[in-house]
Amino acid sequence: MIIVRDIEEIRGAVAGACVTIGNFDGVHKGHQRLIELACSRAKAQGLVSAVVTFDPHPLKVLGKGTPPPFITLTEQKLELISQHGPQVCLLLEFSLAMARLTPEEFIRTYLLDGLCMQELIIGYDYHMGKGRSGNFETLAELGALHGFTVDRLDPVTIDGAVVSSTRIRDLVQSGRVWEARPLLGRFYQVKGQVVHGMKRGGRLLGFPTANLKLVDELFPMPGVYAIWVEVAGEVRMGVANIGINPTFGNNALSVEAHILDFCGDLYGADIRVHFVQRIRDERKFSGIDELKERIARDVELGRCILAQPEAEIRLTRPFLEPGTIPGRSA
Repeated sequence: MIIVRDIEEIRGAVAGACVTIGNFDGVHKGHQRLIELACSRAKAQGLVSAVVTFDPHPLKVLGKGTPPPFITLTEQKLELISQHGPQVCLLLEFSLAMARLTPEEFIRTYLLDGLCMQELIIGYDYHMGKGRSGNFETLAELGALHGFTVDRLDPVTIDGAVVSSTRIRDLVQSGRVWEARPLLGRFYQVKGQVVHGMKRGGRLLGFPTANLKLVDELFPMPGVYAIWVEVAGEVRMGVANIGINPTFGNNALSVEAHILDFCGDLYGADIRVHFVQRIRDERKFSGIDELKERIARDVELGRCILAQPEAEIRLTRPFLEPGTIPGRSA
């Protein structure tokens, strides 16, 4: 997937495109179906498949209250989008000036002049342009005027409810990470750099932990979780504690991952933590011995959970390249 951050990089390079557009926070099952539909339509018609998205998220620019914690930061969002096959991702810098564009101005500037769009596919609830005035009916009228077709994807439902970023966010924040998995099509994950902590895990408790420098915005509610950890090119079982370590009187949120059957120095390394299932609440213990006994039990429960076929993890790595635009002539 080619990432384009400035429309001038691609203007005149694409002879025709099938485009889908959105914020794609979480790149969940609904988003995935949009992207895959755009790719299949593009392939059938000999067009370039293109995804248009924004950084920062419009809610951070428009300033209407405090935005919610986002499920995916931009780097991860791009990785996830690329896994579903588009040739181009146009990552536009969202600004107040862009927010003032009418739907027709936005489409002409970016999608027609920039991508030579021939087909636009949107989600069932998507709106674009000033005052969110660009709904499906408005876009269809613009399509008839400017020579492109518009299709709208019906909502994707799982367990009788529409898949949405809000629903996923609520599940993660309430610790129901296992229930978020089918909506995301993967386990919820965070990425962070291993930093020095209080050094209690190995020396005091006998369970060394990797302490993450928190970068992501959305975290499961405090507690102990069975996890998969991507570290040093491998995927390993683990258990993680999210919280403030009440037994030791801490007051800052932390994520500490104990990687099963692993020995090594991870300080400074970037690791990914995939949350599989919540084991228990975080709580204060009477002392070190009771805490050690409970951690040992958590580790065994984590092994049992992760050994189940339903907990298997499948990883794919995206192809991200800032190079040649599909269709560009030499």
